[in-house]
Amino acid sequence: MKIVCDSLYNGALAAKGLTVIIDVFRAFTCAPLLFSLGIEKLFLIATPEQALELKEKDKDLILVGEVSGIPIKGFDFGNSPSEIMQKDPAFFKGRTVLQRTSSGVQGALLALDVADEVMLGSFALAGSTARYILSKKPETVTLVAMGWALKEIAPEDEWCVRYLSHLLGNGSYDHNQALRAIIFHKTTQRFLSRTEAYFPPEDPLLCLQRDVYDFVLKAVKQGDRVEVHRLKI
Repeated sequence: MKIVCDSLYNGALAAKGLTVIIDVFRAFTCAPLLFSLGIEKLFLIATPEQALELKEKDKDLILVGEVSGIPIKGFDFGNSPSEIMQKDPAFFKGRTVLQRTSSGVQGALLALDVADEVMLGSFALAGSTARYILSKKPETVTLVAMGWALKEIAPEDEWCVRYLSHLLGNGSYDHNQALRAIIFHKTTQRFLSRTEAYFPPEDPLLCLQRDVYDFVLKAVKQGDRVEVHRLKI
């Protein structure tokens, strides 16, 4: 099994084989959390306008996402796992979510045009995703760290790539070293500084939990939509 580690916009465009699009802060920490709270379906949406138009037709849809980290007017939630977690789980039971984000969602949509299979990745999903990949035994695995807005390297995504690669039997991983690099970097300090309410300090605490779920998330094209399938491992 060949493992390719890549980053950002060009990494998503160059994805081959079974691809994992990694967005730790915060899209693909939110996605499995939403499933764990009882949602029935999740769709990845390219633009806020598309999501809002669909909600006009179906008021029961839940919209989750951001543009440049900022919550979108008319959406039910920003891209914040702690915000989602504060809501009563009964709110989510059996409902459908549309998710739009600037990094992870965009990267997954790009990769779907070139990769054989696209999985959503984060620290929370790493263990289950590694087990899934090892069971599939693909010839090529591409791990893509999406960073900030697909343009700027983010250590939490880079270290998650390294962790997942390690779980697949490739290279070493030191979690203390990872946390040191992540916590004191500006991407995390943005949350810890408490200067912007839509970057709550609780989010990194949730996003840096490893191997939380016993399922994987796979993005699949279905007509003009991209649905995320929850697969039990």
